[in-house]
Amino acid sequence: MSVNQQAHTGPPYGQPQPGYQGYQQPAYGGQPLPVVPQSQYGAYNGPMPGYQQPVPPQGYFPSLGFPSKGSPVSLNSDTSSLAPNFIGSLRAPPTSGAPPPASGASLPSGHLAYSQLGHGDVQNGIPASAAPMQRPPASQPFLPGSAPTPVSQTATFQQYGPPPASVQQLSNHMAGMTIGSTTASAPPPAGLGYGPPTSVPPVSGSFSATGSGLYTPYTASQGPSPTSVSQGLPLAQPLFPGQPMSTQRLPTQVPGFAPPPSSAGIGPSSYPPSTGAPRPPTMPGPPLPGQTVAGPPTSQPNHVSSPPPPSTMSGLHPGPPMSGLHGPPPPTHPSQPGYQMQQNGSFGQVRGPQPNYGGAYPGTPNYGSQPGPPPPPKRLDPDSIPSPIQVIEDDRSNRGSEPYVTGVRGQVPPLVTTNFLVKDQGNASPRYIRCTSYNIPCTSDMAKQSQVPLAAVIKPLATLPPEETLPYLVDHGESGPVRCNRCKAYMCPFMQFIEGGRRFQCCFCSCVTEVPPHYFQHLDHTGKRVDFYDRPELSLGSYEFLATVDYCKNNKFPSPPAFIFMIDVSYNAVKSGLVRLICEELKSLLDYLPREGNMEESAIRVGFVTYNKVLHFYNVKSSLAQPQMMVVSDVADMFVPLLDGFLVNVNESRTVIDSLLDQIPEMFADTRETETVFAPVIQAGLEALKAAECAGKLFIFHTSLPIAEAPGKLKNRDDKKLINTDKEKTLFQPQTSFYNNLAKDCVAQGCCVDLFLFPNQYLDVATLGVVTYQTGGSIYKYAYFQLETDQDRFLNDLRRDVQKEVGFDAVMRVRTSTGIRATDFFGAFYMSNTTDVEMAGLDCDKTITVEFKHDDKLSEDSGALLQCALLYTSCAGQRRLRVHNLSLNCCTQLADLYRNCETDTLINYLAKYAYRGVLNSPVKTVRDALINQCAQILACYRKNCASPSSAGQLILPECMKLLPVYLNCVLKSDVLQPGPEVTTDDRAYIRQLVTSMDVAETNVFFYPRLLPLAKADVDSDSLPAAIRNSEERLSKGDIYLLENGLNIFVWVGVNVQQGLIQNLFGVSSFSQISSALSTLPVLENPFSKKVRSIVDMLQVQRSRYMKLIIVKQEDKLEMLFKHFLVEDKSLSGGASYVDFLCHMHKEIRQLLS
Repeated sequence: MSVNQQAHTGPPYGQPQPGYQGYQQPAYGGQPLPVVPQSQYGAYNGPMPGYQQPVPPQGYFPSLGFPSKGSPVSLNSDTSSLAPNFIGSLRAPPTSGAPPPASGASLPSGHLAYSQLGHGDVQNGIPASAAPMQRPPASQPFLPGSAPTPVSQTATFQQYGPPPASVQQLSNHMAGMTIGSTTASAPPPAGLGYGPPTSVPPVSGSFSATGSGLYTPYTASQGPSPTSVSQGLPLAQPLFPGQPMSTQRLPTQVPGFAPPPSSAGIGPSSYPPSTGAPRPPTMPGPPLPGQTVAGPPTSQPNHVSSPPPPSTMSGLHPGPPMSGLHGPPPPTHPSQPGYQMQQNGSFGQVRGPQPNYGGAYPGTPNYGSQPGPPPPPKRLDPDSIPSPIQVIEDDRSNRGSEPYVTGVRGQVPPLVTTNFLVKDQGNASPRYIRCTSYNIPCTSDMAKQSQVPLAAVIKPLATLPPEETLPYLVDHGESGPVRCNRCKAYMCPFMQFIEGGRRFQCCFCSCVTEVPPHYFQHLDHTGKRVDFYDRPELSLGSYEFLATVDYCKNNKFPSPPAFIFMIDVSYNAVKSGLVRLICEELKSLLDYLPREGNMEESAIRVGFVTYNKVLHFYNVKSSLAQPQMMVVSDVADMFVPLLDGFLVNVNESRTVIDSLLDQIPEMFADTRETETVFAPVIQAGLEALKAAECAGKLFIFHTSLPIAEAPGKLKNRDDKKLINTDKEKTLFQPQTSFYNNLAKDCVAQGCCVDLFLFPNQYLDVATLGVVTYQTGGSIYKYAYFQLETDQDRFLNDLRRDVQKEVGFDAVMRVRTSTGIRATDFFGAFYMSNTTDVEMAGLDCDKTITVEFKHDDKLSEDSGALLQCALLYTSCAGQRRLRVHNLSLNCCTQLADLYRNCETDTLINYLAKYAYRGVLNSPVKTVRDALINQCAQILACYRKNCASPSSAGQLILPECMKLLPVYLNCVLKSDVLQPGPEVTTDDRAYIRQLVTSMDVAETNVFFYPRLLPLAKADVDSDSLPAAIRNSEERLSKGDIYLLENGLNIFVWVGVNVQQGLIQNLFGVSSFSQISSALSTLPVLENPFSKKVRSIVDMLQVQRSRYMKLIIVKQEDKLEMLFKHFLVEDKSLSGGASYVDFLCHMHKEIRQLLS
């Protein structure tokens, strides 16, 4: 795709926020609704009176003007014809000649942002006229190649008048057009880019007057209009892919494509926009990232696309798809949620003309009549397909201002990207638990039919923002927490007190248990205990109990934990300056060990070990004048040579410890030892904790593959030739089972291992990471460590790792109400049975993902309950139980399931499932299974929940309209589709990292955040609005920041103003900017301060300190940067978003047929 294409920046595709009914959607971004003339189309609030009303799609509640979450987004105004998630039409060149918005540009106010259009707002076909626009049901039809279809209404469409002023208007206009037959019937003037009147308005952002008057084009930002992706479709179908026709605004053509000039409905062929759209002319070049809808890009492996058969494509014929043309007029469809794809076909297959391809319609439209040769395929306009940025912005504007109160069962929380305040009123905060769906099927048959996995991502010790209250600690004395006699569930808000409060019925297993005398309390007239609000366990979703001695190992209370620092002092570590750096940092860091809130000093004791081929233990007892070193050279039979003096209180032994840390770098300064051991180091730490009878954490700083003769010795088995073969899975598996056995011993003792790796070559992360992974620890990796560039990142990571909240010797169990049970677990832990998740250590950043399956029927009345109980030892040595409860709704209708899903959580689960799959199956099998499962999820929705519509339409549920783009990001990730520069260690590292990430981390990891900096408001604290991850959105005259949770890239265009360069980098020209900078220079000017504050703000939000990389346009590092522009094709063969959407559509059609 052409990278420098102008991006359309319309606002991204927004989705209506569920539930916000009635909300007139302003532009999603918050822009005022565009100008659509009101009269012309008022807000769509329901079907227009004059049109016939098709049946609303399922899940669509006309009464709410918008679909509720999950309702399909169908944009039709009458709700009828577009598919809800209609993606929108291809971009047609604007007829009028207005240029589409540039990529960075925001839509003119007039445009509706995609989101603004609200999904339902657009009316595709029908003139809005009086009717207010309504949001389409949640699912929008997505049609990737279709042009908007004419709705059947006729006349309504307006004449071509001057183009509406803004895109928005256009869209509205478009909406107004009828796409339907009538309208369609007139052939558009040949010259128009897409023929306007036909009812397809040109999509491009600037719609031309002609058709455009009728429609507002959708910009990306606009609401979900379904774009018609199928431009080439015959009008009859709703072109827009997802919008219901009428409602949607059709963008008819997605901007970016030039439509063929002549026909209206046609997809843009490769013509340049007829009117003046600035969009790059259809790009002759490779299709834009999104483009290929029509033709498969060659490289894309995933795409299939065959040329469209001539006749089939509806839109293809050169003739415009007029409504009358082929096929029934779209409007007839009831609104369907979804986007229509090309009629013919599909996303993948037959595609309508793509913009980059030559168009078939160059000249006149053939209207209808006969199909001529098939036109070249069209390209989907990237602005017309669902935009993650728009969805995120819409959710922020709709749900960021009000607190999220957890008292309602089955309520879907705001997105992880929205900043919101939580008020616990009986269900755990989404910061602790997020589910893939908040309304789960009543039967296993329904769950199998939908293929939507039922899973919860649980982060038991999550950090809360300062304005939220930490879980209360409840102490029931020696009797301990009140529990159900049968299933052992803990007292919670869902337990039912009966017989005047003397007994309670368990909400999980229905067993009746006597209330202990000390816990008895009377009930009020509603059956609630009168002390309901005084007891956290009766009124809150999350709380802690102080555990009694029965919950402790060997029935005795634990000792406070210990931290042991184990430093590699081989030649590489000393020479790089690493050993000196660690010792200097530890001197100050030891003052910041974690402690309970009100304690004067930390209860944690510390110990020190250095090693190369042998181990050196240090006695730092407070009574000594100087530390003493003891060497253990028999690494085959590890033991700790001293008990007293190895683990000490920091304050008591401060002078001895400081003396030791000063001496270590000097002692090994002249070492020539290059070989290291590894397993004996862990064994030594484990033995020390056993001897001290406490749990704890080992901080191991290691540099190379352990090849010295010792237990756990490894060999270099790195082999790039195994990639894409059946043996590739061996690269992710440990070389030896030795480390699995060692991990089991560590978990039994509560010995957690955190590993800091500094490799200059292969060191087998897949094997060295086993103990860390199974003990609940963290791995940090700094390849080719250099003091000047990596020191900040390493020290920040080390400080946070040492200081963060962590629970030791932890066991977690998830209980569920009758009907479902936890069957599978993902994360950094060890399991010795099928129910208990055991972790030597669990910190505030780690998540455990749990999958549930049905073992009986559920009822809609009682819903389903989850209770996660975590037993752990605090950093002060206190044994505690943390309990999180969550209630979910149950449904007998698939539409309710699809209306209450959370795509970010679904992607988190699918990524973890796939990343575990590569251990046992070829990567290709794992990728195909992911695509197949998502195609089944969307096909089930299309078949059972969307209104009937042509197969050419791609219809996506409103809550899942980003599933294709996010899934494609997972498929293109380094674990599943590595580029040539990705090392085996990188893949193993990322695989382990993702497995315990929370939903916010996987969201930004798979779809990075891209911020334009040049226009950042230096006087405000807010971040600039993000843009979509595609090269065509970048301008050579701007500076962008991209973050994915591990790295921050600052990309500088070649044409950036010299003043900006001077202000940010302190040099006078682009050529003088150094790519070697690892931090931005501290300069006293507003722009420098603003950018540095943005970087600092992002660093604070992430659990790891991100590496800053300066990328100059056309520099060698730019290839690395482009790897993160995930909507584009990747060098490793990953599909662009547009191509993948087409491919998914094809897969869905195959399943449906």
